[in-house]
Amino acid sequence: MSSPVVYRTIREQIVEQLRNEVLSGEIAEGESLREQKLAARFGVSRGPIRDALLQLTQEGLLSAEPNRGVRVCGGPSLAIQPLVVETRRRIERFALETIFDRITAEDQRSLDEVLARFKTACERGDMKEVVERDLALHRWIVERVGDADLTAMWLQVIVRMRLRYTRHKSLLDSYREHKRIVDAVRKRDRAAALAALEANIV
Repeated sequence: MSSPVVYRTIREQIVEQLRNEVLSGEIAEGESLREQKLAARFGVSRGPIRDALLQLTQEGLLSAEPNRGVRVCGGPSLAIQPLVVETRRRIERFALETIFDRITAEDQRSLDEVLARFKTACERGDMKEVVERDLALHRWIVERVGDADLTAMWLQVIVRMRLRYTRHKSLLDSYREHKRIVDAVRKRDRAAALAALEANIV
C-alpha cells in the first residue's frame, strides 16, 4: 500500500514550493534567491530557508557563487537534453514495470485522487499547482517502488528538466496524457501504460 508524500518539516515544505516554482518557470533562470526576502515571504527564520536553499543547490536546481549568492540554474544544454529526457524515461519505465503487478485497489484510488487534483489545477490554470500535481503523479510511481536511491536518482534528473506545457494547446491536454497512464494501469494494460508514460515525458 502506498500513500501520498507528506512534507512534514518547514524545510521540506519550502523546498517543494521553490522547486515547483522553478520548474514551472515562475522563478526564472538566473534569478537570485535571497534568504532574508524568502524568510519574510514564508514567515520563518533564515535557518530553514538556508537549509532549503542548500538542498536545492545539492539537487542541482540552484547554484551558489561567492559574492553573488544563490541563483537559479539553467536547464540542460541542447547537447545533453535528449540524454536527460531518456534517463527520466528509463527510471520511470523501470519503476512502473517494477510495481505494475503489485498495484492494489487502494493504490488505484490514490492514483485517481492525484489525477483528479491535477485536473482541477489544469482547469484553474494555476501553473505552480499544475507542476506540483504533475510531479506528484510521477513521483507516486517512482516512490511506490520503495527504493530511496531510485527516488534520489529520479529527483536529480527531474530538477534538470523544465516541464514543457507550451507544447499543448490547453493544460487539459496534459491532464489527458496523464489520464491515459492511469486508465491503462486500471485496465491492467502494461504495454499501454508504459507507452503512455513514455509519450508524456518529452
